[in-house]
Amino acid sequence: MGLHIFWFCLIALTWTGYLFLEGFDFGVGMLVRGLARGDTERRVLVNTIGPVWDGNEVWLIVSAGAMFAAFPAWYADLFAAFYVPLILVLLALIGRGVAFDYRGKVENPRWRAAWDAVITVGSVIPPLGIGAMLGTNVGGIPLDAQGNRVGSALDVFSLHSLLGALGVLGFSLAHGLAYTALKTEGELRDRARRLLRRYGIVLLLPLLALLALQLGTIVAGIGFVLAVLGALTAWWRAGAGRDGQAFAALGVVIAAAGVTLFGSLFPNVLVSTVEGVPPLSVAKAASSPYTLEVMTWIAAFATPAVLIYQAWSYWVFRKRIGVRHIPAAHAPKAAA
Repeated sequence: MGLHIFWFCLIALTWTGYLFLEGFDFGVGMLVRGLARGDTERRVLVNTIGPVWDGNEVWLIVSAGAMFAAFPAWYADLFAAFYVPLILVLLALIGRGVAFDYRGKVENPRWRAAWDAVITVGSVIPPLGIGAMLGTNVGGIPLDAQGNRVGSALDVFSLHSLLGALGVLGFSLAHGLAYTALKTEGELRDRARRLLRRYGIVLLLPLLALLALQLGTIVAGIGFVLAVLGALTAWWRAGAGRDGQAFAALGVVIAAAGVTLFGSLFPNVLVSTVEGVPPLSVAKAASSPYTLEVMTWIAAFATPAVLIYQAWSYWVFRKRIGVRHIPAAHAPKAAA
């Protein structure tokens, strides 16, 4: 197997891992205003992802950076088509990170409500933007024979981009409910379980619909079946109160989605919606063999280090938390 194929598979893995890890903390961020009742429960939700959310975002940098270095043509065509949405994603991620730190700096309900709103909005925009981009990646964008994007900015949006946006958003919300049920206790956990049981399948329908559009190969078919089975298993185990199993089943859903979406693309990285223009292949979009070799050596040392550190942090903060673990607020009060 050539290094260009290895890096295509690795990029597919990093994007899938990013959606799995950031999926649940985006979901928790969306639930801060809707699921929690009162400031103490909101603090519980924020604390469930407090030790891990910034580490999860590393995988967005890794995924985009690997595309830039290993497949510059793929990166240039796809990211150039989503300049404005990606700028909104970055602003949302910045605002969300600031809100996590600032919401507790002042003891004032209006202050905290404002930052909670930033957390909610900052958790909705990124899955929409990233999902639209990944959906468009499999649906195709208008490219000419030289690989340059043509047409207007709106030409990149299609049914694939819509389903991708709604699919990642719905998955993130379902994954956030599963993670909340796994990491909290008491009434907050019970509410998360009920909502996952009631709406989990509905939230996953756009993602499953996107996968259904890719059917046509054995790999895509296997991935679609696994995604459906994972969704049904998550619904079943959530109803039985098996929070860890429901969370793991949703992991199967997004892993199967990654296999389907990227597997249906191979041996291409991007297809053109312009009639008669051939797709951008893995071999054509790849960097030089020397570049890929250097990247492989770097990844061989850096990737295990990052994985070990993240696994350790999840292990340290593995226990459930509830309102009884939240101390009284001790921030200075706002001036009258």
